Amino acid sequence: VFALIVFSCLVGEGYTNVPTSSQLFCIFNRNEDACRYGIGIGVLAFLACIFFFMVDIYFPQISNTTDRKYLVLADLGFSGLWTFLWFVGFCFLTNQWSSTLAEDVHIGADSARAAITFSFFSIFSWVSKAAVEP
Repeated sequence: VFALIVFSCLVGEGYTNVPTSSQLFCIFNRNEDACRYGIGIGVLAFLACIFFFMVDIYFPQISNTTDRKYLVLADLGFSGLWTFLWFVGFCFLTNQWSSTLAEDVHIGADSARAAITFSFFSIFSWVSKAAVEP
C-alpha cells in the first residue's frame, strides 16, 4: 500500500511546470532522477508484493522442501534489499526536497511530502516483513 501511495503521489503531482513554459520538471529540485527513483521502486515493490503474495497462496501446495527453502530465502533477501532501497529513496527524496526552491513549487507540495513520508514508513514495513519470515 505504501508503494502505491509513493508511486501515485509522484506520478500524479510529482511533475510540474512554470506558468511561462509547458515543459514539465520533477518537483524535487528539478531532479528527474528523484522522481524516477521513487516511481521505479514503488512500481517494482508493488509487483514484487503481488508475486510474493501469490507464492504465499501456493506455498502449502509446494511439496519439495528445497523449493520452499529457496522461496523463503528469496522473499527474505528481497525484503532486505527493498528495505535498503526504500531507505536510500527516503534520504534521496528528502535531500532533494530540502534543496527545492519555493518558487518551483506551485502545486504538489503535499504530494511530495506524502511521498517522502510513505517512503519512510515503507522502511519499517519491509523491515518487519524481513523480520517475520519463518
